[in-house]
Amino acid sequence: MKKSRFTEAQIVAALKEIDDGTPATVIAPRLGVHANTVRGWRDKYAGLETSDLVRLKQLEAENAQMKRIIARKELELDAVRELIEKNGWALAAQRRGEGAQGTGDLATIGLPRDRHFGASDPISPSARRRSRTDRAA
Repeated sequence: MKKSRFTEAQIVAALKEIDDGTPATVIAPRLGVHANTVRGWRDKYAGLETSDLVRLKQLEAENAQMKRIIARKELELDAVRELIEKNGWALAAQRRGEGAQGTGDLATIGLPRDRHFGASDPISPSARRRSRTDRAA
């Protein structure tokens, strides 16, 4: 987040002058900013005291940090889902008998159950193995 050239106290002082009736076009050149900047401050911070403005900026910074953390975790989760789906680890977990509480169940991380081995296939793995050995003999 870009650091402001003005302290919270300076912004609040400029807004108090606007509340007293001084136009933004007079205050802006004195501060070295465009009048629209002062109007933006007025729209965003109207009625706040210096302490309120300080707290607001702290909360905005904290919120931005939390959003970055959540985005990073969502990317990690998507990568894990893709890896599980790609490598078929869910198939091995189901063969070991891990259920919904197991670590390999795709439903626990939000993937649909129809991707599980055997969900749409009525033939069990042991029956499939027997049929292969019967054909080989």
